[in-house]
Amino acid sequence: DVSDAASAEAAIATAREAHGPARILVNCAGIAPAERIVGRNGPMPLDNFRKVIEVNLIGTFNMMRLAAADMQGTDPLEDGERGIVISTASVAAFEGQIGQSAYAASKGGVHALTIVGAREFAKAGIRFNTIAPGLFGTPMLLGMPEDVQNSLAATVPYPSRFGTPEEYAKLAMAMIDNVMLNGETVRLDGAIRMQPR
Repeated sequence: DVSDAASAEAAIATAREAHGPARILVNCAGIAPAERIVGRNGPMPLDNFRKVIEVNLIGTFNMMRLAAADMQGTDPLEDGERGIVISTASVAAFEGQIGQSAYAASKGGVHALTIVGAREFAKAGIRFNTIAPGLFGTPMLLGMPEDVQNSLAATVPYPSRFGTPEEYAKLAMAMIDNVMLNGETVRLDGAIRMQPR
């Protein structure tokens, strides 16, 4: 549970014991329930908004703080680098759709943490970057009816399909490899710009 301090601390400790301190963290945990600010049944329950923020934003921050603390204690590599944190935002951070208030707010927060982390940990040689995917073939989207999936995929200018986990991984690997890439949120979206609905 990335949003739970003790759970995340235990996970980091387990990984450290098995492999030594991490030099790479990729934050991918997230949830995306759709709910309007005010729907047919009235205002969104505040706890529903809070849950998304806890997982997507607080969870990202939680893992970020723990991994960066470990990375600070490692010996520097070439260029003085000690590690990299890659987080996952979304195009919703920039073009949140109706019904995505909690999700867009959480992913906007992840985007905002990127430059803050890069600046804070620059002297330690720890980089912070974020990937902002568009429509990707994850369980969130692949659980939808096929006609809905096809309709969504057709909205991506090029290529007109969902992105793949392998394409996300290629960008993450490029971020890891390129030491000059720091403090950036990179869209990975086939040029999609989300419409209000």
